Amino acid sequence: MRRQLFHALLFGWIIVLSLILISSVIIAFLLRVTTLDENLLSWIALVIGILSLFIGGLISGLKGKTKGWIIGGITGIGFTLFTFLVQYLGYQQGFSLEQSLHHLGYMFAALIGGVVGVNIVGDAKE
Repeated sequence: MRRQLFHALLFGWIIVLSLILISSVIIAFLLRVTTLDENLLSWIALVIGILSLFIGGLISGLKGKTKGWIIGGITGIGFTLFTFLVQYLGYQQGFSLEQSLHHLGYMFAALIGGVVGVNIVGDAKE
């Protein structure tokens, strides 16, 4: 059971980081070839982050098949911890208030994704 939950979390984190990396490349390309406004870019990044964490939580819930809110929550917390460590250790900066609020939204999106993922599996069994 624990092994299944760990694999679900690991798979969710890999999905989240892959989606964030792919979307970062696409945004960088769009930034290069268009005249995107900085305000618009920050909103686009926020929406992509929320969608990526929701999908990662959903995948974790689908793989874990139980305890969706815990799996989704840990998926979001793991992403936030990873981001914080990169920012703190790499750039010697902590989270600002705005970043903290964004990451609370990310964790909530992953939590909801985990709940939805487990319930999709639960409905398929019946």
